[in-house]
Amino acid sequence: MLFGAHVSAAGGISKAIDRVQEIRGNAVQVFTQSPRMWRPTEHAPEELERFRARRRQARVKHVSCHALYLVNLASRDRTIRRQSFAALHATLDTARGIDADAVVFHVGSHLGYGFREAVKRVAPMLRDLLELTTDDLWLCMENTAGAGGTIGRGIDELEALCDAVGGHPRLGVCIDSCHWWASGVDVSDPDALDTAVAELDAGLGLERLRCLHVNDSKTPLGSNRDRHDYVGRGLIGDGLATFLSHPAFAQLPALVETWESADDLERMRALRRRGRRRRAALSRSR
Repeated sequence: MLFGAHVSAAGGISKAIDRVQEIRGNAVQVFTQSPRMWRPTEHAPEELERFRARRRQARVKHVSCHALYLVNLASRDRTIRRQSFAALHATLDTARGIDADAVVFHVGSHLGYGFREAVKRVAPMLRDLLELTTDDLWLCMENTAGAGGTIGRGIDELEALCDAVGGHPRLGVCIDSCHWWASGVDVSDPDALDTAVAELDAGLGLERLRCLHVNDSKTPLGSNRDRHDYVGRGLIGDGLATFLSHPAFAQLPALVETWESADDLERMRALRRRGRRRRAALSRSR
């Protein structure tokens, strides 16, 4: 498993590699522009080259670019849909420029008008965006906590979107531990997690799972509220050991989005070791 964090791109996108190296990570996630503004950032070619060179030097094995928070491909507002498409297009362009492995995005919310109608709006844009991916760069839908009409609260919704674009081979998934917990999946319970992973495998295939967001939660199981907490300090707490040690996740990048220092990455590593010991003991007892 790779361990890393979402880091700032302040001062130039290549600074993200410097920052993740400082906290001893070998995976990184970064915004390619301000997450709360539609206007894309223009990155100088030499800055993109420095990113690629520093990545090789720092031995960072996975790079994810997170799309801005304003994206809503399911909006009824044509202007919002157009801006969302343009923002994702720009993110994919930059991701190709830095040889990233994934662009992670929230599909958006239908705000109550219905999931089926939302799929009809989202699918054509998704097909066009997927044309910008490569064998190495995937577009990854992130699961959601399930508030309101957000899309991705369940694997079935992500599966429906995948089916709507003909099962495109470079449409992936990013699973967030906090979001799964908030949507009702007890990631701290081995049996519940096994069931959820089996559902993911049956509906989409584990080969589409490209990265993990490892966040604790400030809100209870099934709350449908997305409130991240520091790893090991929230309501999931030590239960994140179960999530991090699941065999299906063994080769994935685990990216923490709410963190303070290198200690947070070390805490993830320790939780994974603890979870593997527990899983081995549980297997023996059965």
